[in-house]
Amino acid sequence: MGKSRNPRRRQAAADAVVEQVDGGLAELVPDPDRARAWTLLVDSAPQSHVDLDDPAYLSFEYQRRLGHVIDLAAPAGKPVHAVHLGGGALTLARYVAATRPRSTQQVVERDAALVQLVRRELPLDPAARIRVRSADAREGLGKVPDGWADLLVADVFSGARTPAHLTSTEFLDEVRRALKPGGVYAANIADGPPLAHLRGQIASAAARFAELALVADPAVLRGKRFGNAVLVACDRPLPVAELTRRAASDPHPGRVEHGKALRDFTGGAAPVTDAAAVASPAPPPSVFR
Repeated sequence: MGKSRNPRRRQAAADAVVEQVDGGLAELVPDPDRARAWTLLVDSAPQSHVDLDDPAYLSFEYQRRLGHVIDLAAPAGKPVHAVHLGGGALTLARYVAATRPRSTQQVVERDAALVQLVRRELPLDPAARIRVRSADAREGLGKVPDGWADLLVADVFSGARTPAHLTSTEFLDEVRRALKPGGVYAANIADGPPLAHLRGQIASAAARFAELALVADPAVLRGKRFGNAVLVACDRPLPVAELTRRAASDPHPGRVEHGKALRDFTGGAAPVTDAAAVASPAPPPSVFR
């Protein structure tokens, strides 16, 4: 990776907070273009971006897509019960607190040292009803009461890979148990060609939920490059038209697949069980350059 010729970016790197956490070397790098904004990296892999002055600002492409799902999960501004599996810098929990005041949220983040770093350097609004539990995501999900969540977001990576036990139909059974009837599940899934992991995740969700949609960069869906896809699942009809409009208007436009097109994309992949589950593929080194 070459040196930046931008003096502001060199200064941001110099002002970074660097600390060893359970999952590797964490870096909080100030955003040179936004006064109180930071990017979190773990072992050089970008994890989160937070703007403390504007927590409704979502910089990362996949987080904007998850933000659209959050916006459409309930009427605008209505408080929700939300569960976040994977915390990072708590970007999406902050987003929910900013856009849906009085929401009650539970965050499950395994890396206790990372949680401490984020709380210290990027403090949460004291008025936000956000409880952070340091536990394995599936273990923490098991402690969520039956039918508690309006919204459940899974964005869990360990070494840039989603652990195998968070990719199975048995895991999705726990997701369904924690969701209210009509509750929305959204997962950030990373994959590259030939997209076998992504197709298996769609098949698994289809085995447990009546309605699905997938949002991703068209190049990712065509198997041209490694990237993120956001899978949305529910037992009631999803707002596909509005999700499509919002994804298409993003700075990096996304495409939404659903219905027959999504079934065709899955290509006959089988649902993934605990016995056969494997972690998501590691991204190629070029992804973070």
